[in-house]
Amino acid sequence: MSIKKSLLLATAVLAIGLSAGQAKTLRYANQGELRSLDPYTVNETTTNAHLGHVYEGLTSRGKDLAIGPGLAERWETSADGLKWRFFLRKGVKFHNGEDFTADDVLFSADRVRAQGSNFTTRVPRDAKFVKVDDHTVDVVLTSPNPILNSQWDTWYIMSKKWAEANNTAAPTPAAATTPSHASLNANGTGPFKIESHQPGVRTVFKANTAWWQKPEHNLTEIIFTPIASNATRVAALLSGEVDVIEPVPIQDIERVKASGNAEALTGPELRTIFLGFDQIRDELLESNVKGKNPFKDKRVRQAFYQAIDIEAIKTRVMRGLATPSALMIAPELVPWPKDFVRPKFDPDGAKKLLAEAGYPNGFEVGMDCPNDRYVNDGQICQAAVGMLARIGVKVNLNAQPKGNYFAKVLKSGNYNTSFYLLGWTPGTFDSHNVLYDIQGCRDNPNSSRGESNLGGYCNKEVDALTDKILVETDTAKRNDMIKQAFTITTNDYSYIPLHQQALAWGVSKSVKLTQRADNSVLLYWATKN
Repeated sequence: MSIKKSLLLATAVLAIGLSAGQAKTLRYANQGELRSLDPYTVNETTTNAHLGHVYEGLTSRGKDLAIGPGLAERWETSADGLKWRFFLRKGVKFHNGEDFTADDVLFSADRVRAQGSNFTTRVPRDAKFVKVDDHTVDVVLTSPNPILNSQWDTWYIMSKKWAEANNTAAPTPAAATTPSHASLNANGTGPFKIESHQPGVRTVFKANTAWWQKPEHNLTEIIFTPIASNATRVAALLSGEVDVIEPVPIQDIERVKASGNAEALTGPELRTIFLGFDQIRDELLESNVKGKNPFKDKRVRQAFYQAIDIEAIKTRVMRGLATPSALMIAPELVPWPKDFVRPKFDPDGAKKLLAEAGYPNGFEVGMDCPNDRYVNDGQICQAAVGMLARIGVKVNLNAQPKGNYFAKVLKSGNYNTSFYLLGWTPGTFDSHNVLYDIQGCRDNPNSSRGESNLGGYCNKEVDALTDKILVETDTAKRNDMIKQAFTITTNDYSYIPLHQQALAWGVSKSVKLTQRADNSVLLYWATKN
């Protein structure tokens, strides 16, 4: 079905029982799909934003990214930092009418840490949740964690009764071949309910008139339609068929600004786009090198890094709307970004490094890349393929929609990829998140460390520093340890950081919308004339 026919059908359905004056329907299009409604399936910003219309966390983040109350109206910590007490909001109901209680928090704490969840780092594995009463929960820790709840705005609380009644007490893995009830249906406490969900086609959100909080939006419904084609997505915005699109293709930003009926909201984003390697297997899954793994050799990783012409990616692929990075975290989030400098683009030096490592003629390797998740992600990967070809490396690119991509690289926790592109915004907006989730060793099955470390990079010295960073309260000492950790990972060529991409949303002039630097399109702040 074409986008135009789909939207016309949606309009006809929504018009039933609503006059044109009453209905405030906002139509939103993104380049990627919304596959699963299970809030623990894929830890990915766009999916989290979609589901943030339906589900809520114990905390929230405001328009300025500051942490505030959510389903917990307040909290306090013990003097030793080993116990947090959360006072839950009373009178909150799930969309099916059930009361929200402490039982739902305890259930969600177990479910989010269960096998199949992609959010296990949201809650420490050894944290014990204790029900004090129906609206009070204690979280008991084995060691202090001053940023415990800093990413709980996207740890969404689920109904225990609903999940158990619908045989969905376990999280739905990203690689699941059969949809669960929770992947096709939702029962949250948030400002919108799911009215209908057709994975990959269309999702309709209906305003929750019983929401506990006074809404800032004036919407009756949100219709989300994925539109992969850049040209079609922009055309839909400019024709008025949709009200909001994300992203606006870089080459179309000025066209949108000049259209007269839409504007392009642009700004810096905190996400880092990077390339990663499988450094853990003894033999790569997708390579002509047998019996060993080239990426275990630091010289090979350095060669790949020096073969990437980041300025060409910035100017030709990103048309200037990217900030090349030497770090795996946005420079706004650390006090000393200028102390880290990318190695110079040096294909001749890269060839010498490969030869020293025993690959004078290069080698062949597979690469996984989403083509509808980040700005120009497919084009970035294609550019990297061409650059690596110059040093004799043949890259077999597997670029695919993000649903298929995440299902492959996260499959059953096996991280089925040899070389890949990924983007990461630290959920805590703190360096610890990057060092723990992305650069932490994943060699302990009883730990959530390294959950999103697809390539298995491991340095025990970094892990030790990361653990100290978590509990250090002296800012100067903490920043010094963070710098030490990033110095080690940078010298290891653990990853190839590329850039921070720029935000680019297309918004009809009839819509007012807040743009956050984490690129979460949150329509519960939208108003439409």
